[in-house]
Amino acid sequence: MLVPIPLLLSCVAAFAQTNTDASTTTYRTPEGELVVHTGQPERHDFGPPPAFAQLARDGTDYISSAEAAAYPPLANDFIYADSNRDGRISKAEYDRWARAR
Repeated sequence: MLVPIPLLLSCVAAFAQTNTDASTTTYRTPEGELVVHTGQPERHDFGPPPAFAQLARDGTDYISSAEAAAYPPLANDFIYADSNRDGRISKAEYDRWARAR
């Protein structure tokens, strides 16, 4: 099926973009302007990993995923740190994860 050239050109013009800076683009659409912001958040320094006992607060010998949330880098790496995939992080797993950081 061939699309008439005037129709094709009007569609391209409708979705034309305007660059205001490197991380923001504005698209004109039939419904109005669509502004898209891109980029990475600023890096946050969480400091060194806390001691195992600080995270395993309920007196168990492991860190649950809920307890890992207290230290965002560990929460982000929970599946990686839980090397035996039992749903919790032992002291040995935590020490291995902390050394690899």
